Amino acid sequence: CGYGLYVYPNSFFQYEGEWKQGRKHGHGKLLFKDGSYYEGEFVDGEIMGNGLRYWASTGNTYSGQFVSGELHGHGVIQYKDGGKYEGEFSYGMRAGHGLLVDKDGQTYQGTFHNNKKHGGGKMTFKNGDKYEGDWILDQRQGHGVLHCADGTIYEGQWRNDVFNGQGTEIHCSGVIYDGLWINGYPAAQAKKIVILGPEVIDVIQGSAITLHVQLQNEEGEVSEYENGRLLEIWAGVKNHQIPASSSTSLFKLIEEVERKPVKTPLYVVCGKIYFKKYFLLNNTQGAVTKCLAVTHWCFSCVLVLTFPCRFEGESLRPPASQRVERGCVVFRNIMLAPPPANYQPFMLLDELNKVRRLHYKTFLICSKTILSLFPVLFLLLHLKCLIPNFPLSFPGQYVIMVHEVTMPPFLGQTLPTAFKLLRVLPEKTKVKNIKKETVKATST
Repeated sequence: CGYGLYVYPNSFFQYEGEWKQGRKHGHGKLLFKDGSYYEGEFVDGEIMGNGLRYWASTGNTYSGQFVSGELHGHGVIQYKDGGKYEGEFSYGMRAGHGLLVDKDGQTYQGTFHNNKKHGGGKMTFKNGDKYEGDWILDQRQGHGVLHCADGTIYEGQWRNDVFNGQGTEIHCSGVIYDGLWINGYPAAQAKKIVILGPEVIDVIQGSAITLHVQLQNEEGEVSEYENGRLLEIWAGVKNHQIPASSSTSLFKLIEEVERKPVKTPLYVVCGKIYFKKYFLLNNTQGAVTKCLAVTHWCFSCVLVLTFPCRFEGESLRPPASQRVERGCVVFRNIMLAPPPANYQPFMLLDELNKVRRLHYKTFLICSKTILSLFPVLFLLLHLKCLIPNFPLSFPGQYVIMVHEVTMPPFLGQTLPTAFKLLRVLPEKTKVKNIKKETVKATST
């Protein structure tokens, strides 16, 4: 009994501390020739109880409970790379409940088995994402909830560290997918936008239309499990021949357009057509109106589809930003908006209609005056039957375009744009059709 120093015959170990009946017993320090050491309690020659262990080869340090020389019980291990674990150990391995902080600052608090995250636990990743749920052998598996730093939330089943099984994701863009996931991706994911209806939609000049749009998967089925994708709708108008005597050159108009082309299918027989996008500024209210310009196959400008708007200077409110519900969108009662008053192509096309424009402006001034005096008439004047027959768009062929503008894109990519041909017929056509029907009725 007492205190003493002992050097082992192989000279690799050296003990200095308390002894009892010829064995290490009490407090002592066991030194290793490589610089490692243990300092703490000994019982009958074994490392047992609380102590401090340092490994020279790794630079790691452990402070806590020992059993027969092994880390066993509660303890704290500090890793050389900056990581740290505090919790339960079982014969040298992390087991039970504990808190692990790795070298990148990521934290995991939960249960361990054989040094791995196993069971229920919470983890905060270095990018700010937070997960709470089930783990198996260091991978998320079972049921869990993920809160992403960008606001995206997923709750459901996991397998091999990815979404797998039934689950719901509320994307930061507003998109919601509630359904089956396979290896991190929706099983019924939308792949395309489809505009329902005939290949060519005919509409009388100045009339409104309703468009039904679907999101479909690769099999052509409606993606009913998706909600919230943001879709916009546009219309490309076919260009008319600009007179050679005109003071405005077509090339000058094209120069105003953004230079990067977008290759888009338009006619089945005509192949592909190139579009360019640019912006027009409303001089009255400073509102920005998006327009597209077509620079191939005689296309040069685009009108936004909007709710009926009859008053010049009134800011247009395009129904372009409608969200998908159960894989479907309905653009109700939309019509081609009037072009800006100073938009060059339509100024050229309207040279023969100056008188009607003058009458139209006179009507607008009178309408605004009446509105200021009789607010109740505001609703009535939006009824088509009370408004004079002034053209809001030119007759001709248009291309309706529905494209996704979800930001940020759901799953990192947007759906391809959908197209539909629109043919605007002059109002005379409507009258002729009515006369023909009347003649047929009288003849029978």
